[in-house]
Amino acid sequence: MKVADLIELLQMENPEAEVHFSYNYGDHWRTQVAPTVDNVENGYVTFSDYHRMHKVVDEDDFDYDEDTGDVVIEGSPVVILG
Repeated sequence: MKVADLIELLQMENPEAEVHFSYNYGDHWRTQVAPTVDNVENGYVTFSDYHRMHKVVDEDDFDYDEDTGDVVIEGSPVVILG
């Protein structure tokens, strides 16, 4: 989903409603939990074969190009809701 798609969908919702995100808690009953979204930030993700989904790139995983001094990030830029 792109940010533009999310904006379009949210425009149809009550602007006073709280925002939550849901996921399977992983317990025996496969409970769907829904904590509130309390921040929005820019970040990077990369696919994890171990998790079989995208994971957030840790700041410690950033590298530097020795020739230019630029930050090199192995991942895709995304907006992260947390």
